[in-house]
Amino acid sequence: MLEDNDVKRVLAEALAGGGDLAEIYVEDKSSSSLRLEADRVEDVASGRDAGAGVRLISGDKASYAYTNLLTTEGLLEAARSARAGLVGSPGKIADLTRVTGPTHEVRIDPSSIDAGEKVQALQAANDAARSAGAEVSQVICSYSDVHQKVLIANSNGLYATDDRTRVRFVCYVVASRDGTIATGFEGPGHAGGYELLNQRPVDELAASAARKAIVMLDAQPAPAGEFPVVLAPGAGGVLIHEACGHGLEADTLVKQASVYAGRHGERFGSERITIVDDGTVPGKWGSLGVDDEGTPAQRTVLFEDGVLVGHISDVQSAAKIQAPPTGNGRRQSYAHLPIVRMTNTNLLPGPDNHDGIISSIRNGVYAASFAGGQVNPATGNFVFGMSEAYMIIDGEIAHPIKGANLIGNGPEVLARIEAIAGDYDSWDGVCGKDGQHAPVTTGMATVLLGKMTVGGTQT
Repeated sequence: MLEDNDVKRVLAEALAGGGDLAEIYVEDKSSSSLRLEADRVEDVASGRDAGAGVRLISGDKASYAYTNLLTTEGLLEAARSARAGLVGSPGKIADLTRVTGPTHEVRIDPSSIDAGEKVQALQAANDAARSAGAEVSQVICSYSDVHQKVLIANSNGLYATDDRTRVRFVCYVVASRDGTIATGFEGPGHAGGYELLNQRPVDELAASAARKAIVMLDAQPAPAGEFPVVLAPGAGGVLIHEACGHGLEADTLVKQASVYAGRHGERFGSERITIVDDGTVPGKWGSLGVDDEGTPAQRTVLFEDGVLVGHISDVQSAAKIQAPPTGNGRRQSYAHLPIVRMTNTNLLPGPDNHDGIISSIRNGVYAASFAGGQVNPATGNFVFGMSEAYMIIDGEIAHPIKGANLIGNGPEVLARIEAIAGDYDSWDGVCGKDGQHAPVTTGMATVLLGKMTVGGTQT
């Protein structure tokens, strides 16, 4: 994307006033998206955005400047802006050394599929959702693909490139009956090509979203109190992402703003609990080759056999805790500084059985999927809304419930995991932090939490 000599000139310009590390991040991104609502394709968009950012790190401080002018002079001007105000001896530029990470296969290039075929996929999903029942009142489906090429180089000699393609298909269904409204959602994505729509047929996705919405029309008010709670495979992983993962991002740890700070080596749960963040998983939505600082993606164990053993970091936070970066420096675009972000965060499957877990419960709650929530990393306290939930009565999943919230504390949740099944599944979403968004995957098998506080509306 840039000649080596140009890269070195930009880095040298950034370090001309001193500093510890200069970095250039170059991005060329093309995307397309389509959206169907009210039985019509409302939005068809495509575009291309290219630019570069130059970062200069000096001690604990970092300055950043970016430009969409990928000319030599444009990049040099960004470098001058990044070092504005620094006065010192020019830093040295090491010889550039190529760094590589895992690759993720693209079987069908999305750009080879014309818009007409993508429209047909949206219409097929819409038809499938509406065929699920007369209660379906609204269907919104969207398709998106992104092809992103990045180059990252720094004054320590790192030089990395990554070629990323991601595709996602989303179905959102609203059902209504006698003034009652309920919703259902499906939204798989992957690091790969248009083959996603073959792996996850859109009519099946839409029918599933519609089924959820229709079932929840019959939901009864959720009870309040303490119950055993079973987390469904896949979507239940959101709890691990929020309640545990964010607290182990090293930028939070170094500020002592995490409930996990200073607790490395401490046991939090049983020996069956192992949680990893793994950006190398082939084809997963949160996977990449190298992160947005050029560090190769890797598998990082956070909890092993119930003991806190790891964290995730970017270059700056890793330097503060004197450990190698874990490949979790991510940014939304060239206009953003990298920050510590999760990739694919998973509670690994265990030895138990889904049916056995359900049958062991006399009166409990089954959390099939979560909606919005709040987590305080400093205390670990959280509240999550359940968008799809059911009562478990006498060992069977019974009627759906509405208005249910799960209330608890991250470290305490780990201590309350009593069973983990082997039916692992994953859920794809978009994580927001510091105004930036990144694709992430969470995953787990069926999990039993022995006792949790459920906030409900039943009187």
